[in-house]
Amino acid sequence: MLHIYPFVLELIARLRPVIVLIERKDRDLGRQLRRAAASVVLNLSEGMYSRGRNRAAKYHVALGSAREVLACFEVAAAFGHMKPLEAAARADLHRVVGTLVRLVERTA
Repeated sequence: MLHIYPFVLELIARLRPVIVLIERKDRDLGRQLRRAAASVVLNLSEGMYSRGRNRAAKYHVALGSAREVLACFEVAAAFGHMKPLEAAARADLHRVVGTLVRLVERTA
């Protein structure tokens, strides 16, 4: 198992209160955020047990979803639904994105 997998799960759990807040203010954005967050974990998991091009494709989708999660938080802040994400949480999301970039590059 990749070390980033449990880290992503823990990060999602930590961000859950903010996700709930966003859902209360903007149901569509909240649902999109939840789907994107789930997609990161699910595609990462699939990629760990795939081979060749399938592995690269799954990691690439996980990467796109991780960027989407970050964008959802940025949009929510821009709409005034929340304050900008704390620096530590933003750094953790960037860590996930960076790890996924390296995984995509390694499997390409």
